[in-house]
Amino acid sequence: MTNKLILACSECGSRNYSTHSKANSEERLEIKKFCRTCNSHTIHKQTK
Repeated sequence: MTNKLILACSECGSRNYSTHSKANSEERLEIKKFCRTCNSHTIHKQTK
């Protein structure tokens, strides 16, 4: 069973991406992705 994760930009707070994860870990996922609002590559963090 997979969990749906929502990723939000750390600079502007825009929720741009969603992904699935099989692991149920306590630490939050952080990925560097492109933000259309900021128009640059920023770190996106997992939201609650």
